[in-house]
Amino acid sequence: MLPLELAARNVVLGAAAEAEIRSRAFKLSTVYDRITSCRVVVEMPHRHRERRAAYVVCVDLTVPGGELVIKRKPREILLTAIQDAFDAAERRLREFARRKRGNVKKHDMPALASVKELYPLAGYGFLETADGHSIYFDERAVLNGGFPKLTVGTPVRYVEGVGEKGPQASTIVPLKNSVPAE
Repeated sequence: MLPLELAARNVVLGAAAEAEIRSRAFKLSTVYDRITSCRVVVEMPHRHRERRAAYVVCVDLTVPGGELVIKRKPREILLTAIQDAFDAAERRLREFARRKRGNVKKHDMPALASVKELYPLAGYGFLETADGHSIYFDERAVLNGGFPKLTVGTPVRYVEGVGEKGPQASTIVPLKNSVPAE
């Protein structure tokens, strides 16, 4: 069990809140076993007359090669504030561990295609990929309202997904160098 430092400012922690914090801190040690310290501060900042009471939970993790500080927005319910903070801490710790292992998320580059068929009144069209396949798209897939500017033959970058009737393009970006110089 990692050493846990728990502090409460302007708030009295009940047994349930303290048990939740200890349980969630233990779970963090199962996510990444090289945590050297875990400090949790639960506070209720001074409130104005118009505002309700809100709890802020800060989780400070010390790990070899760094420190992770997680502070979420204030919540009106103490257990919700604790859960939000520890959920965020777990995500950050998983990402830290992944980077330490050298496993970095890789994002696929959008594929290249050109507009094969276009039906402007109906609001859809088809792309032709480099290997000759046709992929359906609708006007909502073209970023920044660029559908009206598309013409047959316009080169685009796209992300392929699965639609109701087969492959469908999403996140279509017309290539800038596709506009003929005037």
